Amino acid sequence: MAIPARQRRLAGRHALVDDIPFQIPVASQNSPALMAVFSIDLDAARSVIPANEVHPFQLWRRGLLVVTVIDYVITNIGRYIEYSIAIACTHGRQPAPRLLPGLFMKTFGTGQYVVDLPVSTEVSVKGGRGIWGMPKHQANLDFVIGEQWVSSQYDLDGQMMMRIDVQKPRTAWLPVNTGAVNYCSFRGMLMKSYIYFRGKLGFSLFADRSARMFIGDHPRMAWLRTLDIDPNPIATGFFPSTTGVLDDYFECWFVTSAEPPAEPMPGLETTYPLGQSQQWLAPPARPADWESAR
Repeated sequence: MAIPARQRRLAGRHALVDDIPFQIPVASQNSPALMAVFSIDLDAARSVIPANEVHPFQLWRRGLLVVTVIDYVITNIGRYIEYSIAIACTHGRQPAPRLLPGLFMKTFGTGQYVVDLPVSTEVSVKGGRGIWGMPKHQANLDFVIGEQWVSSQYDLDGQMMMRIDVQKPRTAWLPVNTGAVNYCSFRGMLMKSYIYFRGKLGFSLFADRSARMFIGDHPRMAWLRTLDIDPNPIATGFFPSTTGVLDDYFECWFVTSAEPPAEPMPGLETTYPLGQSQQWLAPPARPADWESAR
């Protein structure tokens, strides 16, 4: 895995950050993952991203919604599921040209702006939000590998928020060894973090009915309904197992606006009271016939 030299140099050393013990690198192993990418309205995507230096990735005349769920089996802070709902983006003074940021990712700061990031455990919230500025919160999550579909459901407050089903590929044959960039907003700052992962991927491109996405009626999900999401995905994928490293290095900038902000973003007051529990909430209320149900 092409992880930074600093991570390799510090491997095996220990850190204590916000009273959470880490051993470098902050790594995961044996972790299955699913992903699905959908076309969305570009102007609606712009309205979701608050930072004026981050812009939606433009594929032809549309933006991209990226849903990624990882069942982190082995990590520094125990097992948990992470359910990422994000918009593909670039970073810079101006919006990037179409398509090119997919080829020149470093040049255009290509990554994803993470809007919602429920996780299974309190300690994951405390570390992910408090250290890297990720919009984590604890929710009812599952990760199910069925006969024909790989699926994850996200419930909150007794309601179904989202379920994503990805057709299970016959085989995961493509070796992937790459890095990715996450942008998030926290404490009035734009946070940029880096993850590196490898695994074998089974995927499909522009295949009708290769994914199913169900969005609940909870007010927290209302922003998704403004995006004009194409139900037929651009791409889907499944990793039966991944190995990953979250870099302890990150960058941040102030989020600025033309007028003084009307109210503050959530800040450290949302993380300092949290403990380090690895206890999961109850699983989501998934229907027994979910594989066959539409």
